[in-house]
Amino acid sequence: MPLTDAELDTLRRLHHRLDRSIRGYTENGRRRLGFRVLDRYYDGEQHLEQLGIAVPEDLRRFTTIVAWPGTYIDSIVERCTVEGFRLPGSKTAAEDLWEIWQANDLDTESPMARVDAKVFGRGYYCAGTGDDPDVPLVTVESPLQLIHEWSNRHRAVTSAARFYEDESDGEKTRRATLYEPRQTTWCKRARNGRWVIEERDEHGLGEVPVVPLVNKSRTHDRYGVSQMVRIIKLTDAAARALTNAQVATEVMALPQRFAAGMTGGDFKDPKTGEQLTAWEAYFGAVWATANKEARFGQFQAADLKNFTEIVSHYAQQVAGTTGLPMRFLGQLSDNPPSADGIRADESRLVKTCELSNTAEAGSLERVMRLVTRLRGDDEKALNMLETIHRDPSTPTTAQSADAAVKKHQERLISRKQALRDMGYSPTQITKIEEELAEELAATREDPTLDRITRDLIDASGLGA
Repeated sequence: MPLTDAELDTLRRLHHRLDRSIRGYTENGRRRLGFRVLDRYYDGEQHLEQLGIAVPEDLRRFTTIVAWPGTYIDSIVERCTVEGFRLPGSKTAAEDLWEIWQANDLDTESPMARVDAKVFGRGYYCAGTGDDPDVPLVTVESPLQLIHEWSNRHRAVTSAARFYEDESDGEKTRRATLYEPRQTTWCKRARNGRWVIEERDEHGLGEVPVVPLVNKSRTHDRYGVSQMVRIIKLTDAAARALTNAQVATEVMALPQRFAAGMTGGDFKDPKTGEQLTAWEAYFGAVWATANKEARFGQFQAADLKNFTEIVSHYAQQVAGTTGLPMRFLGQLSDNPPSADGIRADESRLVKTCELSNTAEAGSLERVMRLVTRLRGDDEKALNMLETIHRDPSTPTTAQSADAAVKKHQERLISRKQALRDMGYSPTQITKIEEELAEELAATREDPTLDRITRDLIDASGLGA
């Protein structure tokens, strides 16, 4: 069964948009790098453009790549961790959502969506029905395969499509999944080049079951931009400097020696009369000769400090642009930083992570409302849903525990909130509560042990 004209038009339009994103394009005089290029920058495998003046074509194999873009992305992603969901007035709903999160292995899958969003400008979550009707399926999809269209008026995805290849039929087959508000359609490209429907799911949700995770969205661009774009040219400049340094190390780092007044006989073995190889002559025979006319000397070696200074200069520019501490870029100071110095040094990075968490929270809450609808529950109950993220700063365990205990002693927060502030997940907190209840029940049978236990709990500030 073929697609309708409207469906085919939507599929073609989305495919064109995806192809432009992967290849790159120029719009309004601005060049947008393609996803393939951005992927290479993240992996540290980018192609380095050079003028060819300092490094001849024959020496391009000495090209040295700087992987600062990947360091920048990883430094953010490593600090952004989802720890659970909170719903005011309803403890059960949040626990149910966390079970869905764990059942879909999103604690390991979600960081991939976060990396995609930082590298390409967007990542994707897709929701659908799973084998268990009580546990909807949530997957993370690549922006190299999935594309969407967005409505500013409705602040929602109007359509989306995923294009991919598989070999389930014994040969490579081009397939596509078209996501629409009322239905999802799976189709494949036939031998005649037409798209043919394989399966259709009329879910009737009224919304597209695709949620984009967009990085640095703006009013004129809701599709996001890579976190790396501001430092790509600085990275290339540093890579060119390091490449020039490597070539200079090969040809100018050691002092060059010269000999004058030599004859052809000085380059022959005195015993056999055979011509010496270039290396034998350079490393021995020439510098010990009976030729009275020979004169020897050496040129001064090149000072390579200028390369170190220029790379350090580029690292400072990257640090100023990104907020990364200089030590993250391989620039170490003589004095180790103090705890207060580390916190001050990482303040901009921490703020970047907090803003990233805020943007991600909106997408994750939309995913959770979507899976609630797939289960047949009322999604309006989740309008006040909050995503709990781990603190992106770098306090020590002792500092976190001390702050949480003091807040609880002053009755500013509950015991559960204190445990959350200390970094425990909802599952761990539930287990801690159960174990504390078991210990209290056991100590009540022994008055002395009961008194000691209560004194310890009161002293710790974590009493109920």
